Amino acid sequence: MVTFWLMMMRRSRTHSEAAVRFEERRQREQDAPRLHDQVPLLATLRLDVTESRGATNVDPKHTRIIVVDTAPALFVLTCGDHACRGGGHDLTSPVLRGLLTGASRFEMEDLCYGNLGPAECGRTMRVQVSATYR
Repeated sequence: MVTFWLMMMRRSRTHSEAAVRFEERRQREQDAPRLHDQVPLLATLRLDVTESRGATNVDPKHTRIIVVDTAPALFVLTCGDHACRGGGHDLTSPVLRGLLTGASRFEMEDLCYGNLGPAECGRTMRVQVSATYR
């Protein structure tokens, strides 16, 4: 019975931590300026994301289609390793810089500085950005 109670406490703490992170992210998105205000000529935006650790691709490539008319001008992507704590990738500045120059295609790479227990996460995120303009 004690083991069950401890498992439930850990699970509820994990859910509480996740709920707090979700609420913080949602608040940052609400407070951020809108993408269409920052880059008025932007029509479409697509992010193709891959992650790797060392020379090995860890996760399959995935694509994020950004709804330009409603999206915040905020590009913070979570680390793909669910065990990573305090990590992630804030790509806001490089993405906006590329969009403001009118680039239709550019790439970036970012290293995760979160923690996997006592060790650094070290996952690398590569993002290929595709944009069209009016």
